[in-house]
Amino acid sequence: MKLVSYVTTQCGCPSGCLGALVEGRVYSLDSVAHTMRQLLDGGDETMAAARKAAEHPGNDTLIGELSEVTLLPPVSEPRKLFALAGNYASHIRESRRVKAVSIGEPKRSTPRVFLKPPSTTLIGPKAPIKISRLAQFIDYEVELAVVIGRRGKYLKAEDAHEYVAGYTILNDISERRLRIREREESTEWDRFFDWLNGKWMDSFAPMGPCLVTADELGDPQALGIGLRLNGETMQDDNTANMIWGVADLIEYISSLLTLEPGDVISMGTPGGVGFARTPPRALQPGDLVEAEIAGIGVLANPVEADEN
Repeated sequence: MKLVSYVTTQCGCPSGCLGALVEGRVYSLDSVAHTMRQLLDGGDETMAAARKAAEHPGNDTLIGELSEVTLLPPVSEPRKLFALAGNYASHIRESRRVKAVSIGEPKRSTPRVFLKPPSTTLIGPKAPIKISRLAQFIDYEVELAVVIGRRGKYLKAEDAHEYVAGYTILNDISERRLRIREREESTEWDRFFDWLNGKWMDSFAPMGPCLVTADELGDPQALGIGLRLNGETMQDDNTANMIWGVADLIEYISSLLTLEPGDVISMGTPGGVGFARTPPRALQPGDLVEAEIAGIGVLANPVEADEN
């Protein structure tokens, strides 16, 4: 099942109405739940009702063709938005920051998990990525994002997939050379926070176009993943090449805190990002970024200057 959050003149919910994407058309699931968060909070019973409605859509619930509907991030109000730094050896090597860990040796290190503020970073398909006034080098990062469907803590990897509602695409936009103020000197901590704060700017987490339920997508560690910039392929890889897989990350994060329905975990990006290219390629106003993952679709966003 493919689920979307959308807005229309009739949809009064700021976090978007809930819909099913069926053969290129969006159908309302308002009879089941008004929003994605309500659906996920409702658990297995509500999800089963949504699946039944999606299997037998009626003209009375038709919202329109997908191309005609304004989509929001599938989970427009996640309780927590996690992201992962350095989960593909190809990206770690091109970053030249730390020694690369291979796929077969994940226990040599631990996942590097951080948070992005969801209420201001998340945008939906076709919404513009804003180039901040502080911009020095804005970059793209296509990532598989996991949507949590059940509350849990201290989970084991072998049980982790029972807690996954589905998957979507997230583009972890990043300011690579952030300098808010000039410093007389910079320590390692300063450079770390420059990197971290560069993940937090408005519009820096495009998400979409839909949430594909876990039963439909199948194995999350066997998906083609890539990104195009103005039609040119910049990233092209497979989620099989993650160092830490979905189950590993759920086990790791749930050992720190409670995972809740609607939480999102973005699984890191493969190599091919703009700052590592020769010559480097930063995002510019007028660009079009298309992130794609097999079985989910294409998340396309234009790039604009922030006029605020």
